[in-house]
Amino acid sequence: MSKTGSLVCVGTGMMLGAHITPRSRSYIENADVVFVAVSDGIVEKWIEEMNPDVRSLQVYYQEGKSRQITYQQMQEAMMAEVRKGKKVCGAFYGHPGVFALAPHKSIKQAREEGFDAHMEPGISAEDCLFADLGIDPGQKGCIQYEASQLMFYHRKIDPSVYLILWQVGIAGDQSFTKFSTGEEYRRLLVELLAKEYPIEHEVILYEAATLPIQDVRIECIKLKELEQAIINLHTTVVIPPAEEWKPNLEMRKKLTELSLDSKR
Repeated sequence: MSKTGSLVCVGTGMMLGAHITPRSRSYIENADVVFVAVSDGIVEKWIEEMNPDVRSLQVYYQEGKSRQITYQQMQEAMMAEVRKGKKVCGAFYGHPGVFALAPHKSIKQAREEGFDAHMEPGISAEDCLFADLGIDPGQKGCIQYEASQLMFYHRKIDPSVYLILWQVGIAGDQSFTKFSTGEEYRRLLVELLAKEYPIEHEVILYEAATLPIQDVRIECIKLKELEQAIINLHTTVVIPPAEEWKPNLEMRKKLTELSLDSKR
């Protein structure tokens, strides 16, 4: 039997007021307490109009402090209220399950302790990216990596599909304490990417609009210019395909034979 308290983590979407689903809004309005981790203070004020008890999770972020500690404190803050028997809602920027560790860990812990807990989706930066750049991932294919993970580990890059790199603004930060890394870090990222792409290859700097009055950032530069480009914490780098697909003739032959056999 589930305990009295509950937890739901919802997504507020990327753009203020435009992307939140009716279900997510209902959870915010009917919660006993709402914890928020959103893009800016304006969005936070907007959520405060929906519920009388809204508490910011942004206070746990601090320059020089490990993000692992920050996420743990967020989790503890939400779980403390769940254990008191309250209906708790965590409202997170974009999609609560995309580049957001605290919602996943909090839901897992709540379930392990016998509480009802689930996640409601939201419109993410990826959704906006596909719409704004006119990319259909089912057409050319798409690979996505967190930029630091691409640098820390041997990951495969396929230059014949789109490559999307997230959190380039903190690429290479092994301490998990920085809010940004500099040109010297991006120089190493460019060095890595240049093994697979021509240095003159065009890449796209993308930032979704978070307010109705904002413009989407779509800036095309050469790969060699990435090192000195203006990169914000929410800048995403999109690298279009640089190679054509190579036909798998052996597999095509087998499929043809299979098709002929089925007709006999």
